[in-house]
Amino acid sequence: MLSNDTICALATANGMGAIAVIRISGPDAITKADEIFQSKFGNKKLLAVDSHTVHLGYVKQNNTLLDEALFTVFKGPNSYTGEDVVEISTHGSVYIQQKVMELLNRIGVRNANPGEYTFRAFWNGKMDLSQAEAVADLIASDSQASHEIALKQMRGGFSNQIKELREEMINFAALMELELDFSEEDVEFANRDKFNELLNKLQNTLKKLADSFAYGNVIKNGVPVAIVGAPNAGKSTLLNALLNEERAIVSDIEGTTRDTIEEVLNINGIAFRFIDTAGLRTSGDKIEQIGIEKTREKIKQAKVVIHLYDVHRMTEQMVAQQLDELLQSNNIVLNVANKIDETSAKNAISDELKKEFPDVIHLAISARENIGIEELKQALSNQVQQLGSSSDDTIVSNSRHLSALQNTLKQIHKIREGLQHNLPGDLLAIDIREALAYLGEITGEIDVDQDILGTIFGKFCIGK
Repeated sequence: MLSNDTICALATANGMGAIAVIRISGPDAITKADEIFQSKFGNKKLLAVDSHTVHLGYVKQNNTLLDEALFTVFKGPNSYTGEDVVEISTHGSVYIQQKVMELLNRIGVRNANPGEYTFRAFWNGKMDLSQAEAVADLIASDSQASHEIALKQMRGGFSNQIKELREEMINFAALMELELDFSEEDVEFANRDKFNELLNKLQNTLKKLADSFAYGNVIKNGVPVAIVGAPNAGKSTLLNALLNEERAIVSDIEGTTRDTIEEVLNINGIAFRFIDTAGLRTSGDKIEQIGIEKTREKIKQAKVVIHLYDVHRMTEQMVAQQLDELLQSNNIVLNVANKIDETSAKNAISDELKKEFPDVIHLAISARENIGIEELKQALSNQVQQLGSSSDDTIVSNSRHLSALQNTLKQIHKIREGLQHNLPGDLLAIDIREALAYLGEITGEIDVDQDILGTIFGKFCIGK
């Protein structure tokens, strides 16, 4: 992708539609587009037009017209990639798309690799690496919350914060390096007290960013919610009630659900991935045992666990025993009493149980009669939003960024220890440079391994 040739790709989704957009980028983008462009009005040439203008004409192949199309011209560096770009908007016929791509290949424009347009935007300084990654997240966003996080990052909120912190640290690093030139004169340019203040500031800010990953990651990928409980507690009925459709088989026979069933539901702009699991019990059925083991795996993977139980079959002691087990996984746990249509809601959950588990949300519902379902949805939304309430506007949702932040924090800890032991400036400078390198990895301000770049941009769609 480091080549300087001219590339093309379909920028719209594959398949037939009203229009299709074919994007060309590179040093010869406008010249190559001119070769297949015939203006509808006179002998206009795309090389002679202004940037950011749209021109109606035909896509021509020798003396044959393939389609009537719009040619949009962007002259570098004022384009997405920073290069000359032409976007051809044709009719959405799959046949037309194929013929235009074949025509471009024939005149020397090669097909783009996955993410190559955004890679060129990064390489040409149109965006930093974290912003480029946010482009992929924005395309993949499937909820309001994940869209907002990706959009803020793409606009530079996260990278600007990192750049400011890195700049402050660079200034102190420069003073440390300067001291090395005057080591024989025992001169101190970098005030150690102020440097400690800066390290405190860096540590607090970076820790907040790292802590926000718990919220950002689940928002980006959807919040995994495991619905667990004893057989016949109504787990499948609850999943159907949440989704408002008959997704899971409901039966009075215990052990009907033998495998996990997953469905996604958007609640208040947050995507939740609900997992209906096999009932927790001891079973002699080998297939059911496999389902129960899968249930335990899903509990470990989940961020939220809904412990559902039948108020007529579970004693308070049994409920407490299961809650004790579930809380060991450090998940958010909602304790939900089911089938309250057959009893008094007030008596479904005792005050003693609420006192014993004050950090657990206790709710009473009837999945069959759709009682309390909206309250359950709101409780789920509230619990997840609280994860992000302690975070600033900047939310980290990328595991690569989290790793770089954690490595930076480790280096800051080493620098602080060095200051406490009055280490000389040359030794401190080594740890400072390491910390700066880790911060620079986030935005791509330092050389990033080509394999890492290939992995990042390889996840993009071809036309982006």
